[in-house]
Amino acid sequence: MSTVDRLAVFKTYKLYVGGKFPRSESGRVYEVTDAKGKWLANAPQSSRKDARDAVVAARKAFGGWSNATAYLRGQILYRVAEMLEGRREQFVREVAEAEGLSKSKAAAVVDAAIDRWVWYAGWTDKIAQIAGGANPVAGPFFNLSTPEPTGVVAVVAPQESSFLGLVSVLAPVIATGNTAVVIASEKAPLPALSLGEVLATSDVPGGVVNILSGRTAELAAPLAAHQDVNAIDLTGTAADLAKDLEVAAADNLKRVLRPQAVDTDFTASPGTERLTAFLETKTVWHPTGSLGASGSSY
Repeated sequence: MSTVDRLAVFKTYKLYVGGKFPRSESGRVYEVTDAKGKWLANAPQSSRKDARDAVVAARKAFGGWSNATAYLRGQILYRVAEMLEGRREQFVREVAEAEGLSKSKAAAVVDAAIDRWVWYAGWTDKIAQIAGGANPVAGPFFNLSTPEPTGVVAVVAPQESSFLGLVSVLAPVIATGNTAVVIASEKAPLPALSLGEVLATSDVPGGVVNILSGRTAELAAPLAAHQDVNAIDLTGTAADLAKDLEVAAADNLKRVLRPQAVDTDFTASPGTERLTAFLETKTVWHPTGSLGASGSSY
């Protein structure tokens, strides 16, 4: 049989929830087109039920992921970069179609996204050194502050930067021990859904990252109001929607990361701001023991 006689095999894109690849429980899909309006695929249109299921999966995974050593988390994030490197050409094609970029520009975006995983992998066991420390106190005590993950974080991914922006907001969340429920770019969700396939083969435990596609406003509202979501990143929301989500998030005192002006340029050096955005600080007092004439017994 010649190649011209073959039927085209289109890729079926699915959600990534709890380490598995379900379709939306509603059965809905919506058309995804490229920058010129050409049909690319049907993406799952997630429902509120899908969002709730993703939160359950993220909460279940939080204990194991937050208690894993920082060094192990770094190894796993580096493994994500390795797996992306092996599928680089696929992501170059998907990013080029999603964002209307030339192949060379899309390649630069994918390379930057891979490098960003490496960047955050290197920070996993170092962030405590800049976000924590020993505090001077009066009396024979050690007073130590250490950073700890906030919990389940809902992430509204950037709308325009479908891959580099996505990685830039997701990687720091899980690098610091949080688990994530991600709402992919509404108009360009395919790179995010393909990232789920990479995460599933990169030693990332199921439920640590959950990726939903669909209508941003429809999914963000229940996540902002969800009582078992501890924080929300509003990077990919419009100003009017962000305001409504902040009000909903206040009900259980969620941490809220508001959209920043610098979020339009994800090629800039990421710094450590996103690493510390979803960390809590635990302070412990400990007696130093008896103090002699020569000073502390320690």
